[in-house]
Order: sequence, then structure tokens, then C-alpha cells
Amino acid sequence: MALETWVIKVKTAISHGLNAVKSGAPHPKLLGNRRQSVGVLAFEIAGLMSKLLHLWQSLSDKDVVRLRNESVSLEGVRKIVSNDEAFLLGLACAEMVESLWHAARAVGVLGKRCEDSNLRDFEWFLGEFANSGRDSNHWSLSYKDMEILTTKMDRYVTATTTLHREMEELSVLESSLRKSLQLHEQQHDSSSLSLSAKEQKIIELQQKIMLQKQEIKCLREKSLWNRSFDSVTLTLARSIFTNLARIKLVFGLGNRYIIVSPSSLPRSLSASATVHPSENPHHFISGPLRSPQREDHRKNDSDDSSANAFFEPYSKLLKPPPTTLGAAALALHYANLIIVMEKMIKSPQLVGADARDDLYAMLPSSVRSALRARLRGVGLCRAGDPGLASEWRDALTRILGWLAPLAHNMIKWQSERSIEQQNNSLAQRTNVYLLQTLHFANTEKTEAAITELLVGLNYIWRFEREMTAKALFECTNLGGLISIPVTYS
Repeated sequence: MALETWVIKVKTAISHGLNAVKSGAPHPKLLGNRRQSVGVLAFEIAGLMSKLLHLWQSLSDKDVVRLRNESVSLEGVRKIVSNDEAFLLGLACAEMVESLWHAARAVGVLGKRCEDSNLRDFEWFLGEFANSGRDSNHWSLSYKDMEILTTKMDRYVTATTTLHREMEELSVLESSLRKSLQLHEQQHDSSSLSLSAKEQKIIELQQKIMLQKQEIKCLREKSLWNRSFDSVTLTLARSIFTNLARIKLVFGLGNRYIIVSPSSLPRSLSASATVHPSENPHHFISGPLRSPQREDHRKNDSDDSSANAFFEPYSKLLKPPPTTLGAAALALHYANLIIVMEKMIKSPQLVGADARDDLYAMLPSSVRSALRARLRGVGLCRAGDPGLASEWRDALTRILGWLAPLAHNMIKWQSERSIEQQNNSLAQRTNVYLLQTLHFANTEKTEAAITELLVGLNYIWRFEREMTAKALFECTNLGGLISIPVTYS
């Protein structure tokens, strides 16, 4: 049949067309005229750019002031994490440096595929810059130039994210077309009207696919897909160098040393100033791209050993002490526990016996022991005192006021990292630092606060049950009185 022949031709053409779209391989005639494009790695690179953009935004004047005046000053942080501002600022600095180091290592891998020898040796140059401030390739930009670069990077990320979405849509259309073609082949005895309708559906799908392919072609030109490894890696290298220079300025870091103190974090930074300190020009000297002395030195060192010398101390600073929830791997569990209690405290009248049992099952043995001892201490006093119930509600509100934000931050911080791992690091981040979570919280102090919440919740729950029972009893008695028959003499 002519229709069957047409269907086969369409199926073959669409199959070849979709394969060409997915492969993204340039035409053979173009291979000799352009450097190798990053292709499907564009999605990973967009995630990397997104991380670096977020880091740069975290180092803006506004966010730096917020870090010192709000994040570090959270009541919960001061109560159960630390009251030492210098230590807390050191944690924030270490987290930024650690994030930058992860990105730098990924850029180092990309650099190995570049034609530019300096980009292939990216990690060595980064180590030199981190330890001595020497920027031989002039990759560190001024604040103004970095703002221009971030605008360009943001456009790349947006276009690449859109490209990913459109390619997924193309995959859906392709699947629909294949199903329609298969159904067409299986129904040879259908009426001419039915065949005509199915033929029209196939034509419409074909047209949608062709339009989708055109959209994808345009997006590839705007996105990172058709950019060369050299171009992309250079952009990332400049961002990393400038971010590192900004971190050094904001936190007052000296070369080879971790120096973080309250006075070293300026409350206001000039947005028009260059990223690196002008008062220390010798920290950012320029020189020839190659010199015999430095070339010999590089041959004796591994690619990233000098970079490790700068970054490793910050990684160690992020390791939680043994007395913290992070070290005990309980931070996320306690965060969930606190959030469950928060909901119960807000609506104790809705808490049933099963919910109480589930909550008790969530408690670690140390908290259970503390709770039993605490309940024995207060005794099973009557729960019908409205004044005492009001005092407990006020006390629970105060505790949750400083403890719950840390629990919610813990969930938020963890979920953002999980989404990054699952979706090529394209998640939108918020400015939540580990120091604002339960990760560095003192285990003993946190468990004491949780125990107090449990004791108060126990009283409030019993009070609500007694009030409910009393109300039901009164309603029953009132109903009995109303139902007494009235007799007339």
C-alpha cells in the first residue's frame, strides 16, 4: 500500500533525524575548521557554572554583610553551635573554599581536553595563585569585569537549561511518533477514515518534531553545547580565580595561612573596587607565561599538589568535632525529629496515640533515657492547670524560636545537595551555610533542648486531652438534663 510505504519512509527519516539531533556531532566538513565542542557535557558544565555564580553572589557586599550580621548571629547558632564569631566566620569561609575546590577539580578535568597548554595545567596555576598570589595568566578579573562575565555565564546556564528541557520534549515526541507508527502497522484492516485520522496524527507529530529540532538547533548556538573546551574552560578558570581572590579579600586570608577574625570581615565593601586588594599589589604579580625555572619546578610536582597545600586545611576545618551531631551522623535525623515536634506543638489536640508512639520510636536511646529521668523529676502532675499549660506553651515557643530554624536549614541544605547530585548540579541554591544547621551543633545541648520540648509536649498533650474529656463530660451531663421528661401536676 502507498500509505505503508509512506509510513516506512517517515519512520526512517525521523529516526535518522532524531539520531542526528541527539548525537550533536558537527558535520564532517566542519571538524577541521573548529575546535571540538563540549556537546552533551554542556549540561554538566552548566551545573558547574551555576555553582560558581552562586558562590560569587554569596560574596557580594549585601550577602557578606548578611553573613556577619544575621547568619553568624542566629540565636540557635550561638546557643548550641558556638558563640565564637571568629570560629563561625571560619566555618563559612571554609565552606566557600571547599565548594570552590570541588569546582576547580572539575575544571581541571575539562582542562586536560583543551588545546591551550596553560588550560591543561590549570590546577598547577591555581595552586600557584592560591599559595603565592601569582597570576601569570591574568585570569583574576576586576569586580566590574567579573560582573560582566557572570552575566555571560548566566545566559549560558539559562540557554543550556532550556536546551535540556527541549531535548527531553523531543524525546517525548519521538516516543509518541514511534507508538503511532507501530499502531499503524498493526491495524491493516482499519477503515479508510480511521487510517486518514492516524495519518494526520503522524503528520502533526512529524511537523512538531521538525519544529522542535529547529528550536534545539538555535539553542545549541546560544548555549554551551557548541562552545569549545578551550572557551568554556577559560571562562570557568577566570571565575574560579576571581572567586578565590574575592574570598581572600572578604575573609582577610593571607597566603598559606588561615586567618579569619571578626575584624577581618568588612561590613561594607566597595562594589566598584577590584577584587584583589590594591594595597597588596605584590600578592598579585604578573610574569612571563613560561620560564625555565618554573618549568623545572612543575616537572617535580604533581598537577594539584600545590593547590592541595592551600585547600586541604579548609577541608579539615569542616570536619565536625566528636561532640557534634555531624560527627555522630545525627544532624539530619534530629532535624526531622524537631520538625515533627514543631507540628505537634502547634496542634497538640490533633496528636493521637499512634503519632506519639511514632515520635517515641524516633528517639535515640540517649534522649529516651533523659526523657524518663526528666519525667520522673517533674512527676505526673495534674494536667488541668491552664496557667501551667500557658507557661509550657510559652517555653516551647521560645525553644522552637531558636532551634527550629536550624532544623529547617539542615533539611534545606541537605535537599539542595541531593538535588544537585541527581540533576547535574542545576538546583537553585539559597544562602544556607553549614554553620546555620545542626551539623556543628553540640550533641549534649541539642538533646537537652529536645528533651525539654518532649516534656512540655507531654504536658500540653495531656492538658488538651483532659480539656476535651471534660468538655465531652459536660456535654453528656447537659444532654442528660435536657432529656429528663417534664411532668405537670
